[in-house]
This record gives sequence, structure tokens and C-alpha cells, in this order.
Amino acid sequence: MMFRATRLKRLVGVVTAATMVAAVAACGSDDAASDGSVTLEFAQWWGAELPAGEFDKIIDDFTAQNPNIKIKLLSAPYASTKQQLLTGAASKTLPDVVGLDGAWVNDFATQGAITDLSALMTEADYDDSELASQVQVDGKTYMIPVVNFVYPLFVNMDLLTAAGVDKVPATRTEFLDAAKKISAGDGDAKGWVLPLDTAVPNGVQNDVMSWLGASGGSMLADGKPNLTSAPVKNTIEYVKSLNDADVIAPGSLTMKEQDKVEKFTNGQVGMMIDSLAHINLIRKNKPDLNFQVAPLPAEDGYTGERGIPYASWGIGISDSTKHKAEAFTFVSYLMSQQTNAKLSTIANGFPGNKTAEPDFGNSDPLFKTAFDIYQQGYPANEFVGLPKSEDLMRSFAEQLQLVLTGKSSVDDALAKAQENWSSVIG
Repeated sequence: MMFRATRLKRLVGVVTAATMVAAVAACGSDDAASDGSVTLEFAQWWGAELPAGEFDKIIDDFTAQNPNIKIKLLSAPYASTKQQLLTGAASKTLPDVVGLDGAWVNDFATQGAITDLSALMTEADYDDSELASQVQVDGKTYMIPVVNFVYPLFVNMDLLTAAGVDKVPATRTEFLDAAKKISAGDGDAKGWVLPLDTAVPNGVQNDVMSWLGASGGSMLADGKPNLTSAPVKNTIEYVKSLNDADVIAPGSLTMKEQDKVEKFTNGQVGMMIDSLAHINLIRKNKPDLNFQVAPLPAEDGYTGERGIPYASWGIGISDSTKHKAEAFTFVSYLMSQQTNAKLSTIANGFPGNKTAEPDFGNSDPLFKTAFDIYQQGYPANEFVGLPKSEDLMRSFAEQLQLVLTGKSSVDDALAKAQENWSSVIG
């Protein structure tokens, strides 16, 4: 399979939340025990999202192979984990090993809260060629994506067929045509759905810039904003054309991701860009919904690899831990082919080790379809590793809203967004 790790390099038991607060404040584990073993505290939200007991089995396998290293899991929901790690990073009191969202990496690295993994890989003589991607700041790796969750195109096949469209759109022109035909149908369904709420602005990342990545484009040049470039302008003009054609579900300006998923599940939209994590939710809430997943449509005539949006369970190591070598031993175990495949399987995600392959035997067939899409393209999320990435999304969403409401031209909006971003990224 092929990946463009170079782009990503720049892009960059369960306890209660209260227990986790105390753990974060403790600044990692104590010194080695009298028997020479060390205990590593691992704070993450993964255990809270996995089937009960499954993550503990993986940890038990590690300690069986490495009896001198014990792992103390600090598991809490994502929101709680985020808040506590943000606090711990600011005071440099993080646990030894931490689960990371790519949006946090730049700020944590700048604060000196997480350590340079490139140096640890060199010291351990670790071969990083099997890693699908690494998230870097100033040329140094600070996060390794362990499991990736991609965002392909979801298509309601019944709405597509009823509209007289005989194949899933593969190009922008085909997508616009299909969206128009769905929107012109007998019901009130629209062709596409676009969440642009500025309070939770990840629609810019997942639903807007994904069109750019699908055609091999970039919103950055040498790590700097490049929002006035032709590829970005073409992308925004295309989104505007969808809006002008009245094929987007109403309410975009205040719509959040969960609203998008609900509209698709209820048959109110024919197509959406969404996380594979929602497949099981859709199956549960609407068992008879006939839908498929597909690659994101590309610009007409584009024949290169297609980027696909993703989010990750990333991992990093505290810069203040006294056990960096042991912590990296644990990280390398999670990234090993066998362990990474097992973790990806139970998480319904895709492995960060590009030689690992999940077992799809007991999962929804759409996961295998999506994995084939993943292998044929490359994971693309340029917000990963950027400073204040959520603020960047928000300022872009504000400008895009002005375009879609006729209050700004595309050129003016992109020029303003470029100015806003440049003040943050430089």
C-alpha cells in the first residue's frame, strides 16, 4: 500500500475522571521498584471506547513479554482526557505515556510537555519504515498515529437509484449531477450535507478541505498557509457551486457533525463525508438503510492518489518521565504488526503500521471496502500538527459562511483567511 507520510509529518482497568486528574497532577510514575521494574502511567480515551476488557488483554500481553515494565491504564472519555491533558501539558505534569489527538501536538511540543520521539527511535535503533505516518513539529516526531479512523463518502444507494443515477460519483462533475438529481426527486431529500457550525468547526477539516485532498491538493506550502492558491480556490468555488445549485441540506451554518449523521440516517440527504466510526451507529438506528462507502470524488481528469480525511488515536511520551526508554518499548509494542492489527480490529479502525491488516471476519463488510479505499490512497489531514488548529478551522468557516450567504467573494474570503492564518502559523 502507498502512503504520503511526508505530508503528514508536517501536518502534523478504567478509572474515573477524578482519578485521572490526580494521576495527571502526579507527573508520571514513581521511580523503579525494588525489584527493578517500573510502572508507566498511560492516559488515554481508547479504553473507554473499546469493548470492555479488550484493551486490558493487549496490556496484559505486553507485561507478559516485558515483566520489568508494568502499565497503569488511566482511561476516561475523550472530553475528560482532553481537558486533563491540556492542564497537565501546561504544567508539564503529564503521565508517562499519553494518547494524543493530532490537534494538540503542536501546542504540547511547543510547551515542552511531550518528548522528541525521533531521538528515542534513534536511541532504540528502531526501524520506522513500517509506520504509516508520523506527526512532526520542526522536523521532529512527537506523535505516532496508532489507529486511524478515515472519512470516506457515504452514499444512500436507494436515493441514488431513485434519482436515476446508476453509479456512485467518482468526479466532482458526477457528484454535482447526482446531487442535483437527488434534490430534484419527489421527496425533500438533498444531495449533500455540510456542517459549518463555528462552535465546533471540524466541518472545515472533514467536509471542505477533504475535497482538496481528494485531488492531491494542499492548503499549505512549505508549512505556511497557501489559501489563495488555485487548488484551494477551485475547491471553494466547487463548494459554492453546490450551494448555488441548492443541493446542500438547509441549516449548514449552525449544523454540527451529529446533525449531519442524523440527516443521512433518516434519509434526508443522499451523500455525506463521514467517519467510519458511525457505520455501526447508522446500522443500529436504521437497520434497513441501504448505503455504501466510496472514495471522495476528485477533480475531473485527476488520476493521482486520492487523499482521504482521517482522525487518529495518536501516542506520545511525556518529556518529564524518568522512563523514556521503557515508555518507547511500550510504544513500539503497540506499533508492532501483530499488536497493531489486533488493536485496529477491536477498534474498527485502520492500523498505523502499514504492514498490519485488521481481521474483518466479524465486522460490517463496509469496513473492508473502506480499508481497500485507504490502501489505494493516502491519509490526508493537514490540520494535524498545526498550532491552534481549531481556531484556524473556525476563522475559515466564518469566511466560507460569508461566501455561501453572498456577503463575500471567494477571492476576498480566501485573502482574509490567508491573513488570519498567517498571523497564527507565520
